Amino acid sequence: MGILGKIFTWWNGATIGTSLFTARKGSKVGEDHQGNVYYEGGVDPNGLTRRWVIYNGPNDASRVPAEWHGWLHHSIEGAPESFLPPPRIWERDSTPNATGTVNAYRPSGALEKGGRRQKATGDYEAWSPEAS
Repeated sequence: MGILGKIFTWWNGATIGTSLFTARKGSKVGEDHQGNVYYEGGVDPNGLTRRWVIYNGPNDASRVPAEWHGWLHHSIEGAPESFLPPPRIWERDSTPNATGTVNAYRPSGALEKGGRRQKATGDYEAWSPEAS
């Protein structure tokens, strides 16, 4: 992404302000399987260490895995790899929010699926003001 992209696109990766703040005050803590990079540095008004993520792609909080979400919110102190037990065989990988993408759920009556609903089965009666 070029310099103009960094200036004008806040939704894809880090802006120039975030990049400058990260270079000045941030120290890299780790990276997840999606390529998101996690940093910490400085202190917030509550006395906690500031923690943030620079996304590898679109900025979407649903792209942060559960273990790193816990780290961002100070539930665990160190990098998740050193503080969490290994994943169980029944656990699934986190998936990003698919809303607005081709992978989004669309029920049978949705416009993207032709806009045709199933016919009513007659298990209800429509309300009319004269019937009351």
